[in-house]
Amino acid sequence: MLYRTFGKTNERVSILGFGCMRLPVRNNNPSDIDEEQAIPMIRYAIDSGVNYVDTAYPYHGTGMESGGSSEPFVAKALKDGYRQRVHLATKLPTWLIKTQSDMDRYLDEQLRRLETDHIDFYLIHSLNQIGWPAVKAAGIQQFLDRALQDGRIRYAGFSFHDKLDLFKEIVDDYDWSFCQIQYNYLDQHYQAGVEGLQYAAHKGLGVTIMEPIRGGNLAKLPDNIQALFDQSPVKRSAADWALRWVWNHPEVSVVLSGMTAMEHVVENVQSARDAEAGSVTAEQLALFDQARDLFKARIKVPCTGCGYCMPCPTNIDIPVSFASYNNYWIHEQAPAFKFRYLNMTRMNARASDCVECGQCESHCPQGLSIREELKKVAAAFEN
Repeated sequence: MLYRTFGKTNERVSILGFGCMRLPVRNNNPSDIDEEQAIPMIRYAIDSGVNYVDTAYPYHGTGMESGGSSEPFVAKALKDGYRQRVHLATKLPTWLIKTQSDMDRYLDEQLRRLETDHIDFYLIHSLNQIGWPAVKAAGIQQFLDRALQDGRIRYAGFSFHDKLDLFKEIVDDYDWSFCQIQYNYLDQHYQAGVEGLQYAAHKGLGVTIMEPIRGGNLAKLPDNIQALFDQSPVKRSAADWALRWVWNHPEVSVVLSGMTAMEHVVENVQSARDAEAGSVTAEQLALFDQARDLFKARIKVPCTGCGYCMPCPTNIDIPVSFASYNNYWIHEQAPAFKFRYLNMTRMNARASDCVECGQCESHCPQGLSIREELKKVAAAFEN
């Protein structure tokens, strides 16, 4: 396992972090984590050198308004001495905060849920043009100062989903230790992007990367894009290529992977053993440029499958609907993806059942016009 210095904290973190948002579940129930599979996955990763474990208040829940099962699960996975071997990261649910007392209440609840007396890396979750002014007005900076001083958190950071100018403003507005941004070879200039990455690193912040494989979409490539990477004399899986592109940036400290099966853990750990910054060759970088152009010509909805839009009041599985729609176009309108969509919606509502309440859009980190995009899904699959 390779390690990098986490910005001004001077902590050494594994370049691979375990993201606890897409753990294996039972009966397709997002809140019912399959502990018999998931605990060995996390412990294998830690035994292999991973020392950064990331979760959040709503992960593996049924919505954004209450705590999910990820934090209590992580507490179980980190028993038997594993907690002492990792840097534990979790996040304050920004959208639920009205006052400073709310901040203290949620942090204290998270400490109980995680069965620990401190959070190593505490993030203000999913900051954007709505959330940042709201929590700032509620006294987030004073809260962080107090939580750092009393030892409930060791380092303060934030995760971000908005435009570059706002990202820079937030970076400059508090003495942050680290930040978390979305970054992959398709999203090089999306949200904070490469300029934000470099800006934060220049300011001394450790940088954690989320969505390096874009919700799994970069692990399953259409034939013409896979053929590009097959030109390289070095043979790697699509997921390995995607991770190495991110690790190639020296400004990146740790890359989070939301692993759903043991084989993913084994493969990603293997990749993290030799993925040095600057190790991707010029010829390989050219392949990424070509792949990016081919992908962007096909993708219709830039959804990462994060699930923040869920649950839908009418029971539409929005991320799965968009994944089916994107795959339909990526794979040249293959009938299989229309069939999968129709089969999936036998149990859930269809895109055409959207009542346009807009609840999903208020939570979408990508700022997607979900209601309009669902109409396109319905037009493609339901006629």
